[in-house]
Amino acid sequence: MAGNLLTKIGLGHWHGSYLHRKYFTTEVVNSLTKRIEASEDRHAGELVLAIETHAPVAGLVSSERALEIFGRLKVWDTPFRTGVLLYINLSLHTIEIIADNGVVVDDAEWQKVCAKLSQSFSQKQFEQGLLAAIDEIESLLAISCGDLPINAQNALPNEPVIF
Repeated sequence: MAGNLLTKIGLGHWHGSYLHRKYFTTEVVNSLTKRIEASEDRHAGELVLAIETHAPVAGLVSSERALEIFGRLKVWDTPFRTGVLLYINLSLHTIEIIADNGVVVDDAEWQKVCAKLSQSFSQKQFEQGLLAAIDEIESLLAISCGDLPINAQNALPNEPVIF
């Protein structure tokens, strides 16, 4: 709630920076990296976690920004087009999941992941919520991409991208 009010009065970037400093410590980022790395050992999917601390350019909505980040981070650049972006904007309190064409998962499943993660965030359980979301995404990727050869090269970085 405070983040939405701060965004409306033009101070949302401060709230996003505060959440980043308080809840996304080096230890938390390392924990998330290890979970992403471990999850990718079981399927051909590639998960990228992008966390943005400030609002995108004026007029650009969160879903458009997520598409921009999907392209900028080259989430599409995997051998079987199995990249998935989990995009979080801390200042706007938004969560988006974008999957490449090789990942066949119903949008309702992605929405469930986002809703659970949003609920965890509202309870200030950032690390626990993200770890659970990574596990849920991993389960969906195992079903969707489980029959594809696992990419031993690890086409995309496992460490969350924070900007």
